[in-house]
Amino acid sequence: MKDLIEIRWHGRGGQGAKTAALLLADVAFSTGMHVQGFPEYGPERMGAPITAYNRLSTGQIRVHSNIYEPDYVVVVDETLLDSVDVTAGLKEEGAIIINTNRPKEDLMPHLNGYQGRIYTIDARKISIGTLGNYFPNTPMLASVVKVTGIMEDNVFLAEMRKSYAHKFASKPEVIEGNMMALSLALQEVR
Repeated sequence: MKDLIEIRWHGRGGQGAKTAALLLADVAFSTGMHVQGFPEYGPERMGAPITAYNRLSTGQIRVHSNIYEPDYVVVVDETLLDSVDVTAGLKEEGAIIINTNRPKEDLMPHLNGYQGRIYTIDARKISIGTLGNYFPNTPMLASVVKVTGIMEDNVFLAEMRKSYAHKFASKPEVIEGNMMALSLALQEVR
């Protein structure tokens, strides 16, 4: 891992992009990394575009601003490709991760000529199959860990199980559904 990784999340209010960014910061912190996880709010309503950010580092982080040139961009809702310039400032040596069931070729016209790596994952299929409802943030979180390589899969899964056990102690079915979604997403991001 390089010394500092910056990630920008694009989603819609209610899809869990902010929660996923905060969970990523939590898990990375528990492994000894220096972290930042924070949202940027516009209109605070369900369905409105939102942006969240992560900084992950092996050393102290001294920057405290939004991220304008991210290493990675995560698009939780592919409909944002038509209304938000999700590739703005994205480093070509980084990557974009898009929640979609469409092939990469269909996405290219929406990426403003971006020439870097493009990953896709069908977070809808995974979340409905494992959680019984559409919660895209869990599969997207796992896809970020896989693509960035910030930690080993087994370390990530162990730390997430601890986090879920704390948050959902009285709901073991929620823990198991989320763990299945994470495991499946680690395998299916392409």
